[in-house]
Amino acid sequence: MNQESRYDYPDADALAQAAAAKLAQLAKSSVAARGIFTLALAGGSTPKKLYSLLATDPAYRNFPWNKTQIFFGDERHVPPDHLDSNYLMVKNTLLSTGLVPEANLHRIRAELPDAKQAAADYEVEMHTIFPDSKRLNGFPRFDAILLGMGPDGHTASLFPDSLGLAEMEHWVIANHVVKFKAYRITFTFPVLNAARNILLLVAGADKTDMLQQVLVDYRDKLTYPVQRVQPVDGTKIWMLDHAAAAKLPPAPTP
Repeated sequence: MNQESRYDYPDADALAQAAAAKLAQLAKSSVAARGIFTLALAGGSTPKKLYSLLATDPAYRNFPWNKTQIFFGDERHVPPDHLDSNYLMVKNTLLSTGLVPEANLHRIRAELPDAKQAAADYEVEMHTIFPDSKRLNGFPRFDAILLGMGPDGHTASLFPDSLGLAEMEHWVIANHVVKFKAYRITFTFPVLNAARNILLLVAGADKTDMLQQVLVDYRDKLTYPVQRVQPVDGTKIWMLDHAAAAKLPPAPTP
């Protein structure tokens, strides 16, 4: 059953604080129930604030990192030391204090010349953490997946009009994005929608118009990629700052 909710926060900092608290809660309950917390990270400026909080705020010092397996929902086709690399951003924030065991972080080898090979290798690695018993309809059942939304309505690296929107078999693909003239390595919608919990973090005035279209004007349609995020048996939580939500009807108070 797909359960959807939305919460608004004064600014990106407050949003990051709320997301950190939510992740800590999900981690605790997942470890208690299954002995593991499986998490997929997103790139972008809003998650960057979240990762820094988790690494440095004393409130999260007891986060069960030793029982957390961390993956990336998408990655640019660049080496790990490239400024555009999602891994580099996570390395400089979440990993900066050494709290996360190196063996628990699963990096996409996006430095490989062939993006399709990098995607295939990552899918193989995911199989080691997600055997048949930890799948839903054949796809890995993450405890939590973090996502963002671009001004064009893309999420992960599933962009409007890209071929990856139609992929229903593979877990990870190399999706060619025409406007960047480049490949992005990304989870597919069946993987996203098999998750127990999806947190959609959206901040900034540049997202205002798209959020209005996604959540109001075309709410019941599949006009934009982010609208295809529909958990099969999980929860989807929109976490927005006031700038992004400026044109939306009021949300419940968190």
